Amino acid sequence: MKILSSIKFKKIMFIGLLITAVLVASSGCAEKSASPENAKSTISAETSGVTMSSNSGKSAEITITDGFGRNVTIPEKAEKVVCSGAGCLRYLVYLQAQEYVVGVDSIEKKKNEIEGRPYVLANPQLKNYPLIGEARGKDDPEKIIEINPQVILKTSMIGQSSAPTAAEADTLQSKTDIPVVSLPYGSLSNEKEKTEMYSSLRIMGEAVGKQERAEEVIAYIDATMQDLENRTADIPESERKTAYVGGVSIAGAHGIISTEPAYPPFLWVNANNVAAGMGTDHADIAKEALVDWNPEYIFIDIGTLQLGNEGAIGELKNDTSLTGLSAVKNNKVYGVIPYNFYSTNYESVLANAYFVGKVLYPERFEDVDPAAKADEIYTFFLGKPVFSDLNGQYKNLGFKQIPQ
Repeated sequence: MKILSSIKFKKIMFIGLLITAVLVASSGCAEKSASPENAKSTISAETSGVTMSSNSGKSAEITITDGFGRNVTIPEKAEKVVCSGAGCLRYLVYLQAQEYVVGVDSIEKKKNEIEGRPYVLANPQLKNYPLIGEARGKDDPEKIIEINPQVILKTSMIGQSSAPTAAEADTLQSKTDIPVVSLPYGSLSNEKEKTEMYSSLRIMGEAVGKQERAEEVIAYIDATMQDLENRTADIPESERKTAYVGGVSIAGAHGIISTEPAYPPFLWVNANNVAAGMGTDHADIAKEALVDWNPEYIFIDIGTLQLGNEGAIGELKNDTSLTGLSAVKNNKVYGVIPYNFYSTNYESVLANAYFVGKVLYPERFEDVDPAAKADEIYTFFLGKPVFSDLNGQYKNLGFKQIPQ
């Protein structure tokens, strides 16, 4: 009997120990789940405004306001994007985000004999990506869906009747079920358009996580424009040189009458543009007007060389109505880099300004080597010094006196 009682006692003790162990383990789990660290993590996920779920496999999202005032929800870390519209891919390269590209439009895939877009010269791999549609924002929703980007970036051009609208961005978004961030391209011609340009760079930077780089680009542009202005601002009006730029490329090469009344390099170095009264955008003037203005200096956009008769350069040599111009007789005709090619290459505009300043006011730019300065600018914007490659396509006439 004593042995039996002993066995019963041991069983009871064993069961008691098991129950105690279970209670202790349960208590530890409860304490862990209610710890301050876990409580803080739970509250943070609920109140941050960002949808996060470890089970869904979906990344966090943010909502940004695009250039049309549309609220667009996109992945917080978008690393697969396509660019639609003239200049859109250029801005992405400025932001050092070209590695995020997964598709391009038709113009980016063309094997041009002359490549007038420095961002492509610096990134030839861009031609190898899948097609998303035709140039100038004529997208193919089915092709975009096949590529499956996280975000579609879309630029619109000032003054283009076919420029994308908010409604078109909404339509593309509904057809693809992919967020569309649409932006005005802007320009550096005046404060309003410059503000649009800077805003678009910031919005695009936010969309691809390159906000800091966007601010660097904006600061660089402002500092460069200010440097140009500081060098020439105190030149009296009576001593400012008169100048004309002809052969300005726009949707292809043009002759001598093609000009830009608000040509930024002239504005930034305080030259007197004889065509300033013709408006702000591109203008075709009468040859008689150029003869009447008779500028001291003529600058030729060397993209004009693509015309069979060498375009504006050939006209100045062979057209008897122009050979009497003071600039022609005094050998004050110079070549500048084309900057209009699928919208404006702003790095080329800034580079041209230093060359123009050096020609018109050499004492104010005596420390500047225009070609070296151009490569400094190209390297900042594009990551590579492409001046020689670009200029070589135009008989190396950029930043040179053109013999008459």
